[in-house]
Amino acid sequence: MGLVTLEHFAGCVGSAFDLDMGESSLPMTLSEARPLPESGFPGIRRSPFSLMFRSGSPIVLPQRLYKLKNATLGSLEMFLVPVARDKEGIVYQAIFN
Repeated sequence: MGLVTLEHFAGCVGSAFDLDMGESSLPMTLSEARPLPESGFPGIRRSPFSLMFRSGSPIVLPQRLYKLKNATLGSLEMFLVPVARDKEGIVYQAIFN
């Protein structure tokens, strides 16, 4: 896909992503895609943004690089960090800067 931007994900909020677990996959939903404050570095290739994914699983996955698949975006890799747990499951965040 090349250099991903917020615009790639903005239309996918609420859509399903499958996180590759090797022998199986974990369904996740993109719950939020929002811009982050500009850093002011000259020559920046993209504006920074944050993605929030929700998993219905009670199991917390470690922060690391994961392969995800989406019907619109196809396959991509991103570093996910667990950031919250609630009665609906676990929330993971990916930051692009």
